[in-house]
Amino acid sequence: MLYAILAYHVEDEILSWAPEEDTAVVARVLEVQAPLRASGHLGPAARLDETRTARTLRGPGAGIVLDGPFAETKEQLLGFHLVNYDTDDEAIAAARLLRQVNPSAVYEIRPVKLYVPADGFGATPGKG
Repeated sequence: MLYAILAYHVEDEILSWAPEEDTAVVARVLEVQAPLRASGHLGPAARLDETRTARTLRGPGAGIVLDGPFAETKEQLLGFHLVNYDTDDEAIAAARLLRQVNPSAVYEIRPVKLYVPADGFGATPGKG
């Protein structure tokens, strides 16, 4: 079963880090990722660019493109990991490993429903 581990953080805090601090956190995350990848459980992972570079498409018809996300939150989605585990508990354990090296981040663990054009949206096994 695929899970997205979504990484939220206070973006201004991340942007205030000195380059050395940012590099150190990324290095620790890569250390956690290595055994997950080697075991075949970790798929793509990405760090998103600053929210000021984001665009939002909303509205009827063709919609309108607006600068940035407009969610009223204190934390922003800054990245994600895609993992493959049999149970929620295993995916949560992987998120806990990531949290050990970046404890001020918040991780949301969510089952992923794949879109396969021939099938439409498939149900994640065991989740209906």
